[in-house]
Amino acid sequence: MSDRLCPRDEAEVVETIRWAVSQGRTLDVAGSRSKAALGRHIQTDVTLELSALSGVTLYEPEELVLSAKAGTRVAEIEALVAASNQMLAFEPMDFGPLLGQPAGGGTLGGLMACNLAGPRRPSAGAARDHALGLRAVSGRGEAFKAGGRVVKNVTGYDLPRGLAGSHGTFAAFTELTIKVLPRPETVETLLILGLDDAAAAGAMSAAVGSYYDVSGAAHVPADIAALMPAVAGIGKSVTALRLEGVQPSILHRRGKLEALLGPRGELSFLDAVASLAFWRALRDVEPFALPDGGNLDTARAIWRVSVAPMQGSAIGAVVREAGARCFYDWAGGLVWIEMPAAEPHAGLVRGAVAAAGGGQSGGHATLIRASAPARAAQDVFQPLDPITGALVRRMKDGFDPARVLSPGRMYAGV
Repeated sequence: MSDRLCPRDEAEVVETIRWAVSQGRTLDVAGSRSKAALGRHIQTDVTLELSALSGVTLYEPEELVLSAKAGTRVAEIEALVAASNQMLAFEPMDFGPLLGQPAGGGTLGGLMACNLAGPRRPSAGAARDHALGLRAVSGRGEAFKAGGRVVKNVTGYDLPRGLAGSHGTFAAFTELTIKVLPRPETVETLLILGLDDAAAAGAMSAAVGSYYDVSGAAHVPADIAALMPAVAGIGKSVTALRLEGVQPSILHRRGKLEALLGPRGELSFLDAVASLAFWRALRDVEPFALPDGGNLDTARAIWRVSVAPMQGSAIGAVVREAGARCFYDWAGGLVWIEMPAAEPHAGLVRGAVAAAGGGQSGGHATLIRASAPARAAQDVFQPLDPITGALVRRMKDGFDPARVLSPGRMYAGV
């Protein structure tokens, strides 16, 4: 990409996209480019950089609603809402460290374009579940808005949710409105030590299926736990169960979980400070982080696999035989895999998902980190079935018939 255009407002975004349509040019839609290496490797004529569209335009803590321009840094938003004891409940992941970029660079538009969510995803939902409204510009060069500032405004086609996760291939976001929620008073983490992957899956299933409001459940094998400062000194695998709320409630629930899970293994716990550090490191996949400025072409390939929780350990067993390392979030339903070298071995990973039953239950594998040639040569996202593929192509035809916006970022021809 030889050129870069940085519009200062929505009107200039409209003008830029109309120019691209009229000239037959293609645009790579970007914010701060912290996730430029995510998705299929594509070649476009110009980068449409939206980082100048920045700033919070509305924040009403009492109404639990916030609006900001698409280029606003997520770190800025999190700091703002934290000052009012509120949070982004879906815990958006920071992809920077995993992709060799500085931490804290992600934008609100990029967050919603990738539909990012962290450990609280099973209980709080994904980013799309917290989207109330948006302003955007389609690949036709038409500005539009959808949704509003309260949930009841979302009627008809729910475009704020529908466009989340589209990676800039349908429209360029210019402003987004999201829900915020109160931040828990404190947090503790109950640990079960020394479990293997399959036993951990059973323990996490029992915990999240209980009445004790577990807001995060993860399993980290000993070799990876050794890389996480909050639990590095334990020397064993760690199965972590997060409890949030007021202190008396946490103590009560922790006691009940200890009675429930004590027979499964040795118990320990993390206090509030260590808990925050542990879950942040887990959220951002810090054990697999690439040093700032690291070489993506030689870095170990990273996969993100989402399956039914009890299937995760079976996938882990397969990839470990090939020399990979992995750990589990979402009570076992999210498997982060670091391959032993730069070669992604897509057939191995996707074969493991299919063999574990993921192909029948909606499981999918996404290649998160790999060299540009590897990302250009194969499917980065889970291949679409014929019906879903037809729907995605129809959406592309409706929003971007000239294939101007990030063409091929998710799927070839889309």
